[in-house]
Amino acid sequence: MNLPNKITVSRILLIPVFLILMLAPFNWGIVHLPGTELETAHFLGAILFIIASITDWVDGYYARKYNLITNLGKFLDPLADKLLVSAALIVLVELGYAPSWIVIVIISREFAVTGLRLILAGTGEVVAANMLGKIKTWAQIIAISALLLKNIFFEAIGIPFAQIALWVALIFTVWSGYDYFHKNRDAFKNSK
Repeated sequence: MNLPNKITVSRILLIPVFLILMLAPFNWGIVHLPGTELETAHFLGAILFIIASITDWVDGYYARKYNLITNLGKFLDPLADKLLVSAALIVLVELGYAPSWIVIVIISREFAVTGLRLILAGTGEVVAANMLGKIKTWAQIIAISALLLKNIFFEAIGIPFAQIALWVALIFTVWSGYDYFHKNRDAFKNSK
């Protein structure tokens, strides 16, 4: 359990705290942000989500810089991303900030790619996230952050940035899912 893997595990451990902040009935007042207002607990939850998301970059940076890339890290890092993003998307549906069908498509892709990774792992192959998958993850994180922060900054000027970002995330999610399956289509032909 090296440092990057510990950082990845910390991202997983922050998920329940995020859920409590977003879903428990706290009455800590309102935070006034540029262009919008947000319950204090939701603001703290959004900040926690952003911090947890940044750890994705931090663990990858340390893993590459100090040559600490492991099969465990290749498995845990995308799993942590999927758990964090899925939890946040479900919260967004619960709060009425995101349409459920988009969330279903995104989460379905995550399950499908995880299943593909398991099939490949059965053949001894561990697939690290590719660049398209990383762009997808960051598009999702930007969209979720903007939605959690109620379109901060953009709301005041009437630009639905959060909704646009969600559509961009959806497009990259579907595209990267197709890419994973297309590149690894032989795994299904060779599986028994």
